Amino acid sequence: MTGPFATGGVPRLGVVVVGTGFGCFTHVRTLRAAGFEVVALVGRDPARTAERARLFGVPRVSASLTEALELPGVRAVVVATPPHSHGPLVLEAVARGKHVLCEKPFARDTAEARGLHAAAERSGVVHILGVEFRFDPGQALLARAVRAGLVGDSRLATWVMHVPMLVPPDVDVPDWWADAESGGGWLGAHGSQLIDQIRATLGEFAGVSATVAHVVDRPSMTADDGFVVHFRLRQGCAGVLQSTAADRAFLVETRVTGSTGTAWIEGVGSVVKVADADGVRTLPVPDDLLVSSAPPLPAGAVSTAYEQMTTFGVEYGPSLRLASAFHARILGKRVPDPQPATFVDGVAQMAVLDAIRHSSASGGAWTSVQGGVV
Repeated sequence: MTGPFATGGVPRLGVVVVGTGFGCFTHVRTLRAAGFEVVALVGRDPARTAERARLFGVPRVSASLTEALELPGVRAVVVATPPHSHGPLVLEAVARGKHVLCEKPFARDTAEARGLHAAAERSGVVHILGVEFRFDPGQALLARAVRAGLVGDSRLATWVMHVPMLVPPDVDVPDWWADAESGGGWLGAHGSQLIDQIRATLGEFAGVSATVAHVVDRPSMTADDGFVVHFRLRQGCAGVLQSTAADRAFLVETRVTGSTGTAWIEGVGSVVKVADADGVRTLPVPDDLLVSSAPPLPAGAVSTAYEQMTTFGVEYGPSLRLASAFHARILGKRVPDPQPATFVDGVAQMAVLDAIRHSSASGGAWTSVQGGVV
């Protein structure tokens, strides 16, 4: 191959990023670092898209994915738009034979998620789900410890995270994020990550009893800012999944208690400890789980509370590992553990989210998770 995306006789992988928020803050930067050529940025607002492209050094802007896919060298698409818009964009990309990395929550519901997975499989493209925290050193090390049997049979699981990001009633968030019908809210935004972490560590959900909460009163916000889920997994482990972005203090607990021991993450980070009959010890972090620190963002790129919420820096290193795995999968190379989530995981994720919402709407009634690719 020759042209702007060839280097030393080896073709570069051209990618289009759809979405000017997280798409720029995280994906544009990590895709480049992973070896992609970011060909174009697609956004709904021409002025905003042009300004973000300037800040992040993207050479072209487009008002539509259709237009961007006509550019030479495009082999992949990253969909980082509001959840309700994922479906049409993914379908268009895979119909053109483009590999896709789609942000979470994957779709509007399980049925749509299954359709997107089926379309990607028919096209034979690489499909990846944007749950980057599978590659967080602490989460990945905890998953390894549990799978290695360091706690015996897993019996109880605790995933709790309270943060103060959305405490102010007038906090500035995008319109779609405040709208439940558009897939907004904390359950989809953060709960989808936690669901994936639990699945990657312990296996599939069997059922849930849940409450989706509004902790802070916001008349204009129909989407949730917190949730409490009692769950049971198919292998028998029971657990609690609880989170809110409207607490006034931090509370973080990630713990698996088993028949012979307990493993947990110390707060937010890479320190994983195990307690068993021999006492308490800290697990060493293997070199293959280490991640890169986030480089500075362009001056003036972050202006709202929501943007600050999504650019703390903890997402950069795991997202770089995710982008690298996407790059390797496209080239047919082996990807080391942990494996990236795919649209198969997107279907399973949406099945759990649907069950949580159904349970909450039913007063917390126990709801089976009717998930998986069929």
